[in-house]
Formats: sequence, C-alpha cells, structure tokens
Amino acid sequence: MQEAMYSALFGALTQEFRLDVIANNLANVNTTGYKKDKLAFVDVFTRFASDYVDVNDTIKKRILWPEAKVMSETRLCKQYVGFAQGSLQVTGNPLDLAIDGEGFFKIKTPNGIRYTRDGSFKRDPATGNLVTDHGYLVLGEGGPISIPEDAGKITINEQGEVIANNEVIGKVSVVGVSDLKALVKIGNDLFQLNPNLGKEVALPKAVVKQGYLERSNVEVVPEMVRMIETLRTFEALQKTMQSSKEQDDQVIRKVGSTT
Repeated sequence: MQEAMYSALFGALTQEFRLDVIANNLANVNTTGYKKDKLAFVDVFTRFASDYVDVNDTIKKRILWPEAKVMSETRLCKQYVGFAQGSLQVTGNPLDLAIDGEGFFKIKTPNGIRYTRDGSFKRDPATGNLVTDHGYLVLGEGGPISIPEDAGKITINEQGEVIANNEVIGKVSVVGVSDLKALVKIGNDLFQLNPNLGKEVALPKAVVKQGYLERSNVEVVPEMVRMIETLRTFEALQKTMQSSKEQDDQVIRKVGSTT
C-alpha cells in the first residue's frame, strides 16, 4: 500500500502549498497594483519521489516536497504571476497614477532598479522628488522627477509628462519587459528583473492615467471557490492516507498471526 500512501502524501503537500497561495491572494485583494499568484503543473509520472527521499526522515524540516528535479506520482505545482490588469479606481489625487495597458513604473531602490504597477506616489518634502509610499525614487526618462514646492497644480498627461506652472518638468518612465516570466516578486509591490531571462523594453504608446490607481487583479469569488475545492481535496487525500495505513496494519496483523 506504499504506492497509495506516497501518492496521497505528495498530493496533500501540493494542496497545502496551493492553499497558501490562495490565502495570500485573498489577503492582498485590496493591495494597489497587486498581481495574483497562480499555479501550473510540472511534468510527472517519470519516477517516484520515494526512490529519492528517506521515508524515515521528516520532509517538512527541509522543504514542502522533494525538489522539482524529483518527480512523484502526484503532479507538483509551480508558482507564477498572473499579470492581467486590475480595474482602475478614481482617487482624484494628482500624484496617483495608473497604467492603462502594458508596462511598469520604474523605481530606484537602495538595491537597484525595480518595477511596479502601484502608482500611489507622493512628493518627498525633503528633496522635492516624486517617490513611492515606501520612499523609493520614481524614475523619469531623465532620472528622478523633482517637483518644485511652489508648483501649484500638477498635471500629468497620458504620455506621462509632468506639467507644473505650464512647463514640462519631467516625464514618468513607463517601460515593458521582453518576457514577463523574468520578473520576480520581492515585496512592497515591486518586481525584480532577472537579466538572464528578459530585458527592459521601451513602450512608446503606454497610457498613463492621472488621478487613478490600479486595483488588485484578485477576484474574491473565484479565489474562495478554489479555497473550498483545495480544502475538500486535502481532506480526501488525508482519508486516502488513513485508509492506506489501516490496510497496511491489517496486512501486518494477518501476516504476524499464527492462525
């Protein structure tokens, strides 16, 4: 019965990971510019994970399941980001920006260039620069965008040009990526670009909306349905493991019996 036990075990571990992803998506349903995590399946049915893992060792103290190179009977999930656009919400704040379509705002952090869809920006009173809620510099096509203290009404057109006192004082940089799979989430609504997988590309027709913010692309009802489905699957796999154990115990009792 070991075959049923291992199949159910790795299936349950996969469902546990899936539940973590769904819970994180639901927790960020109101996070500006958040992109939900999704799951896909990897090639399987090549060899058994039990051939590579010590069954007497606790798997969880290292990782949730064997590494991707080790296959099991159950399909193991891979995580990726769904970049579908969220709805645009009117805020009326002149420094709130949203991208209608493809593209990312370019942000400078102490650890290098990062990318985001969260356009909730503000003016840093100490430097006058346009920054994110976390204080990171919002880059323009010529570097940081400095807003004068006496700028008065700020207008940002769909091309990203920042206009103050009837003069263009900067242009918000909106860029694309050659392969979205090259972007990795690093927290604070920021993405890091893996240069081995993709590169930054220009988006001359990117549309910037002033006074809007992009909402999370998480849909609550479908995520809740997935959560219920995941919990039911996990429970079924638990029952499979329990049934397998009971059958093993029964076989051991009968083999050890003298009658």
